[in-house]
Amino acid sequence: MTETFHYRALGADGLARRGEVVTGRGIIRTPAFMPVGTVATVKALYPEQVREAGADILLGNTYHLMLRPGAERVAKLGGLHKFMRWDKPILTDSGGFQVMSLSKIRKITEEGAMFQSHLDGSRHMLTPERSIEIQSLLGADIQMQFDECIQLPAERREVQRAMELSLRWAERSRRAFEAQRASGAVTAGQASFGIVQGGIDPELRRRSAEALVGVGFEGYAVGGLAVGEGHELMLATLDATLPFLPQDKPRYLMGVGTPLDLIESVRRGVDMFDCVLPTRNGRHGLAYTWNGTVNLRNAYHAEDNAPLDPESSCRAARDYSRAYLHHLIRSGEYLGAMILSWVNTVFYQDLMAAMRAAIEERRFAAWAEETKARIAKPEARAA
Repeated sequence: MTETFHYRALGADGLARRGEVVTGRGIIRTPAFMPVGTVATVKALYPEQVREAGADILLGNTYHLMLRPGAERVAKLGGLHKFMRWDKPILTDSGGFQVMSLSKIRKITEEGAMFQSHLDGSRHMLTPERSIEIQSLLGADIQMQFDECIQLPAERREVQRAMELSLRWAERSRRAFEAQRASGAVTAGQASFGIVQGGIDPELRRRSAEALVGVGFEGYAVGGLAVGEGHELMLATLDATLPFLPQDKPRYLMGVGTPLDLIESVRRGVDMFDCVLPTRNGRHGLAYTWNGTVNLRNAYHAEDNAPLDPESSCRAARDYSRAYLHHLIRSGEYLGAMILSWVNTVFYQDLMAAMRAAIEERRFAAWAEETKARIAKPEARAA
């Protein structure tokens, strides 16, 4: 790994940006969607399938990997890339969200988060310093600051308290990352990102963004959204936040989202995304196609010999009939979850590629409206 981490702008159409995030392990074409490989696997898919779908980067998670199999063990085995046979970049979430949402008992203090594992009840302390240490042991190319993410709606004073604590943790996370770099544990091709918090309050978001820029990160994420506030408030919060983030650094919207969310967020200048929806919904029988979302559990697919999506670049979407996929899903067969997870992962990568092309050709607004109209169609039934 020799390349220094940086963002390279390649074009724009309105606020929508086309660029590249250059890392020591390769280039991330933006706008980019990161398939979620929480515990060193994108569920129901081989790494080769994810790579062939067009993904330039995967997401892993500090909380889950620290509990099982353990960061030190992964490091001993050669790092996360070697462990899961993925040679492209990996971004690791800091574990903060999982501490808040999954742990059985937790206590938040200035020092960090004391929690009980959701697996076996064992007690752990996760601090900004330990989170960065774990991410460095894993070998993550992009490491996220440790933060506190709260569920919305919430009282403003609680949102402000969590935002201010996250800012203090951001400073500690950055110092810890720089210490890892000084020790040689991370290279110039790796980076750390700050996370803007503040709920849906524009003033808190501005204060958070400006303070994080003052700390100085290689990239910036918008966190604490898609946690109950709704689509329109999420977009309004992006409108209030993104102007305060640097133009020459990548912008990452965490945990988002639906195809509509992605299109509207790219329109506003977001570069990177992650979400479990493609694989989670695939496991539950929902498929994303260029003519809307298809629920393969519905009985009217039982005798539909038509392919799932003849326009898809995924051969599974073109080759298997809706009737067969309906049968697999209703029968609880593993193959159904595998095929639909594959189809959805390809769809999301194709959607990002289409957005990149539309921005390059300066036709993003027209493309967005046409595509939104298509993918929002009611599900088509068999003739």
